[in-house]
Amino acid sequence: MAAVQWHSRARRYEAELLACRADSVAVDMNDYHPLKPIMVTESRTRRGGRRGSTSSTTSSSSSSSAAADPLSCLLDGTDPLSMFAAASTDTPTLTHSASAGELGRRRRDREVCEECVGSDFEPWASKRADILARFTTTEKLSINLFMGDKAKASSPSSAVSEKVRTRLEELDDLEEGSQRELLNLSQQDYVNRIEELNQSLKEAWGSDQKVKALKIVIQCSKLLSDTAVIHFYPSKFVLITDILDTFGRLVYERIWTMCSDPQPLPEGFSPEDVNDTAKETCLNWFFKIASIRELIPRLYVEAAILKCNKFLSRSGIQETLPRLTAMIRGIGDPLVAVYARAYLCRMGMEVAPHLKDCLNKNFFDLLASFRQLHGDSVQKQLQQQRVEIPAYLTLYSPAIHWILQCVSYRAPEALLTEMMERCKKLGNNALLLNSVMWAFRAEFIATRATDFITMIKQCDETGFPKHLLFGSLGRSLASADPAEAERLSILNDAWKVITKIRSPQDYINCAEIWVEFTCRHFTKREVNAVLSDIIKHMTPDRAFEDAYPQLQSVIRKILTYFHDFSILFSMERFLPFLDMFQKDSVRVEVCRSIMEVFIKHQQEPTRDPVILNALMHVCKTMHDSVNSLTLEDEKRSLALLINGFIRLVSFGRDFEQQLSFCVEARATFCNLEPVIIQLIHTVNQLAMETRRVMKGNHSRKTAAFVRACAAYCFITVPSLTSIFSRLHLYLLSGQVALANQCLSQADAFLKAAVSVLPEVPRSISVEGKQRSTESLLLDFINNFMATLLVVPDHPEQGVLYLVRGLLNMVQDYTWEENSNAKVRVYCSAIPLLAAMSQETYLYSIPKVDSNETLYGGDPKFIAEVNKLCDTLIGQVLDHLKALGNGESLRKQSALAFSLFSILLAHGDLRNNKLNQLAVNLWNLSHKHGHCDTRTSVRTLEHIKNLQQQPELTHLSDIIPRLSLQSRA
Repeated sequence: MAAVQWHSRARRYEAELLACRADSVAVDMNDYHPLKPIMVTESRTRRGGRRGSTSSTTSSSSSSSAAADPLSCLLDGTDPLSMFAAASTDTPTLTHSASAGELGRRRRDREVCEECVGSDFEPWASKRADILARFTTTEKLSINLFMGDKAKASSPSSAVSEKVRTRLEELDDLEEGSQRELLNLSQQDYVNRIEELNQSLKEAWGSDQKVKALKIVIQCSKLLSDTAVIHFYPSKFVLITDILDTFGRLVYERIWTMCSDPQPLPEGFSPEDVNDTAKETCLNWFFKIASIRELIPRLYVEAAILKCNKFLSRSGIQETLPRLTAMIRGIGDPLVAVYARAYLCRMGMEVAPHLKDCLNKNFFDLLASFRQLHGDSVQKQLQQQRVEIPAYLTLYSPAIHWILQCVSYRAPEALLTEMMERCKKLGNNALLLNSVMWAFRAEFIATRATDFITMIKQCDETGFPKHLLFGSLGRSLASADPAEAERLSILNDAWKVITKIRSPQDYINCAEIWVEFTCRHFTKREVNAVLSDIIKHMTPDRAFEDAYPQLQSVIRKILTYFHDFSILFSMERFLPFLDMFQKDSVRVEVCRSIMEVFIKHQQEPTRDPVILNALMHVCKTMHDSVNSLTLEDEKRSLALLINGFIRLVSFGRDFEQQLSFCVEARATFCNLEPVIIQLIHTVNQLAMETRRVMKGNHSRKTAAFVRACAAYCFITVPSLTSIFSRLHLYLLSGQVALANQCLSQADAFLKAAVSVLPEVPRSISVEGKQRSTESLLLDFINNFMATLLVVPDHPEQGVLYLVRGLLNMVQDYTWEENSNAKVRVYCSAIPLLAAMSQETYLYSIPKVDSNETLYGGDPKFIAEVNKLCDTLIGQVLDHLKALGNGESLRKQSALAFSLFSILLAHGDLRNNKLNQLAVNLWNLSHKHGHCDTRTSVRTLEHIKNLQQQPELTHLSDIIPRLSLQSRA
């Protein structure tokens, strides 16, 4: 194609802006307006009217029905809320019999709701995991079960005759009750075996072998009478009762299903609703259980199906619970008996929590049996297993805690007081007192905290350590506040005992609990004293290494109550306390928790040197934990916390101090790139804040300061590994330098950005996937060119040297194959050059003389701009010619139309060559029918509108030559 002679169209930006603004129209307030209230139609039934008659009352706004509201049209004029109200009032009247039945059903439902346990009751399931983790053993265990080898009966490769013989043997075992003893099982093997039995129960039930399922449950229940490995008994209880719970659920669901024909039972059903077949089946289960000879399995299995009494009679549960409670008195081992009471209380709370008398009876029977704990049989058993009394008594804690929790749930104050008095009569039994403080309401304990301390002091130290009692008291006082006058004496009495504990582990377990009470009610002086005492006890022999979870808990509790970090770091012992966290992972976790609280609760930026020095140390600890093995997510989260700290540091008008802080932070956090990026943004923001304070008129001092900020950014940006972070920060820093009239610094930033562009790879990894950088690079170049409009040429360089340098880079860059990216940059550069040739630029920077001022529309400058535009258009036209084959016609059409739009917007089409080129580009874009017809029609309409402007009347000659062509 022939060479073109570019001439830019003269633009009047202010006039164009005014022409683009929408015309203002006077609004008559009497007409419809979208902010007026919409019409609402309320429909309701007239009460007392004759049957079937209704009336409709319409309440409308004060506006007339000049225009219908679109939402009201969709709703057919009726507001959905009004329809809902009308439906709620339009309730049909019930007949007398139906009404009575409905009222009865509602009454039963209400009674069921009253019997339900609320969300404030801690369920057994939440305690299960803690018991299994707490009560473990390394001793070998045994299971005395006839089905012990069931899982190993046969393998898939066994012969059929072997399977038959094995099954016959199992059936004989079931009939004769013979047993096989599995010895030398580890704890995990024992747990796995119990799980297998649970699965066997479900399989037997599913295959309709109900008798076999019952026998599995009976044999499992027998295990609860075995205390050979006494340390493991609480965990064994949890595992076996899981099987009992499964059995109870299966039986109940079985009978419920039998009652569901023809329709399911309601939730609040009565025995009259149950059919005879279901009742007979239910009775059959109770008769089978009653025939069990041994006490413990009979007790546990009947308790497991306690809920099934609801199918037989209204008072079944009420009669059964006292009988089962009395049966427990026949269990000789106090440990076995207390867990049996715990299971009975658990089942009682699930099916009949309102029957408090039975729960209370279990508790009082428990009190009566406490003398057994020191009997000869128990002492002999402990000697045989070499178990100390304190360790033995802790085995009772889960069961007694649960019993007391059930008894005290929503119990009146008088009952709790009575129970407390009964505990006193037992001689302040420490085990019972500990459970009382665990189970009773925290408010009850807090109001009587002084009394409890007196009782604790009177307890015998040998049986149950006092520090455990003070730990239980501390838990209650952390949830409820004692009288203000008693708080200091309570803390002193407790700490006198705590500080005398010799075992570091026991000490920190108790001290950690009381830290919350101290932080909740006292000042930094008392908290500092507590921290000092903890350091004193935990430093010898590096005892803190075994107590990191408790020490972390201390930190969390302090941070919960102290959000003012000036107070926190003024505690002399806080930072030495942090020094006890020697393990890297734990230390970083503690530092992370400190920074999270600081960022969350620090409302205003700070310059307090105490806070800054301490938090710099904390952040440096997090930063120094980063190594080559650190995951990217971990780096990102640490950088986020450090950036939050940096943003909250402000020295006010002391800008030099702020810059010094950034210099120190850059040296400290050099391994975290997001932190370096944040520091560059902070320094750029500092330079702009200086400009704002000086209102753009820098003094010698502030001019030197903003140049120092630019120098900081210039030497920091190259340290970044992310190529696009470097590009964007070079550009941003150049814009900031330009705004502060630092022309040489801005020039250096922009030249650095151009020099970095060839390093941009063709693809980068984003979240583990390779992504092309072409779109990112084009976005940056367009942003860069928008800045170049206001950048003045360097006096020692040629005209438009930055634009030429950028275009040369684009020319030499290795773009993707079959990509239009290069010519798209050329197309973007043409509007920039056209804007540079205007007498007044579209935008400018105050106090900075752009090329419009430097050249003043000099003809030589305009000629250089036009020459560069000619070159760019020639490159684009050559590319269009290369796109002439079949596969690239769509790209050719889009590029031709884009260049046509540029000529229309920025070129002077009075020039015949440009005029003809524009027509040729239009025809080329429509030649093969790939151009969007609607876009073409709108473009023609736009040209027709433009020709009405006095300076664009020449466009009328082009319009007849622009035709719409369909696809060939």
